[in-house]
Amino acid sequence: MEKVACTCSRPTTAQLSTQLVVVTLTHALTHRLLARRLYELGARRVIVTGTGPLGCVPAELALHSRRGECAAELTRAVDLYNPQLVNMVRGLNRAIGAEVFVTANTNRMNFDYISNPQNYGFTNVQVACCGQGPYNGIGLCTAASNVCDDREAFAFWDAFHPTEKANRIVVGQFMHGSTEYMHPMNLSTILAVDDEERRL
Repeated sequence: MEKVACTCSRPTTAQLSTQLVVVTLTHALTHRLLARRLYELGARRVIVTGTGPLGCVPAELALHSRRGECAAELTRAVDLYNPQLVNMVRGLNRAIGAEVFVTANTNRMNFDYISNPQNYGFTNVQVACCGQGPYNGIGLCTAASNVCDDREAFAFWDAFHPTEKANRIVVGQFMHGSTEYMHPMNLSTILAVDDEERRL
């Protein structure tokens, strides 16, 4: 028997740990206990949101960024996790035989304005409006914090949370976004379909 040498590169410990976290979280979700239970209790429309751009929030920039770049490992974890979540939801809908669960690609929704801030009227998508330290990403928003003059210009209110303006953009995608953002359909379509079904 001929031996073949593998010239494969081995993943780093960080890559393995990210993949393990993603697989573990997805596996836990695939048990579908909560989702199945919600359906058994009568829920007929449930939105399941993926994770947002965790590596790009001011708290992560403060800890891991020198020039404003997103934390690569968290960004990679989000990129691995969200598609698996969508597949899990599709499988759950197939098992039920109806499109009860709708996925919201919140990472894409948020990343749109992070990567093209001028298209959304933001002048700052890295620094929080309220906080301390680098990128205002350290600690809580308190009376001792730095506070921006115009929160409409900022994408993040504090170290983790989007501003009201950023949340309105996300809600707009929930309501009217294409299947790139909402799968299998957005909330406006769901409301129209459900209204039509009630009339029949």
